[in-house]
Amino acid sequence: MRLMPRLLAALAAFAVACAIAPALSAAVDADAAHQGLAADDQALVDQAATYLDSLTSVKGRFTQIDARGQVVGGTLYLKRPGLARFVYDPPSSLLVVSDGRTVTVTNPRLKTTDRYPLSFTPLSVLLGKHAGLGHGVSISRVTRLGDGFALTAHAAGHRGAGQVTITFRTDPLRLSAWTMTDAEGQTTEVRLTELKGAPLDSSLFTPPSYYDRRDSAPE
Repeated sequence: MRLMPRLLAALAAFAVACAIAPALSAAVDADAAHQGLAADDQALVDQAATYLDSLTSVKGRFTQIDARGQVVGGTLYLKRPGLARFVYDPPSSLLVVSDGRTVTVTNPRLKTTDRYPLSFTPLSVLLGKHAGLGHGVSISRVTRLGDGFALTAHAAGHRGAGQVTITFRTDPLRLSAWTMTDAEGQTTEVRLTELKGAPLDSSLFTPPSYYDRRDSAPE
């Protein structure tokens, strides 16, 4: 699965961010003493959880910066349960589509298509009917910023596997970025713009063949 680890690891950061939502408050309740989270930190976590759990049908723009400094942009569409579409801008032009069962990665330039069971990818965490990780999330740090705050989280009991730092802006509260750090210390940053709830037609999530790629979604 040569393409899967790097590409879907970047996409999965959004999945992890949203999937943490229903578990955030419960995780803090269970782990507050261990993690040393103060009451005002828990209040920020609760706000983030409520907001993230509302992202059931959204679209937006993203800019992805990998550990080598390579920058690519694109448009994302997510609709639970099971549906996702990530359209990378040229010259990358990759297209990643989940139809609820299979994640299809299409490269129109190379005319290649790779398919993976959704359940084998990190996107499955987000795209279930009820997103969440139960009590499997630990919040290790809450950082206050000038115009928002950031939450650093990792899978409980697996801190060495990596972590995600999710950044929020306030007034109004919105998800603005995340940074995924893997077990080797390599980071991928994704910055979001224009993220908003939107009705999305199910046809967006039909995987095209490499010669039938749609570059944009219908309004």
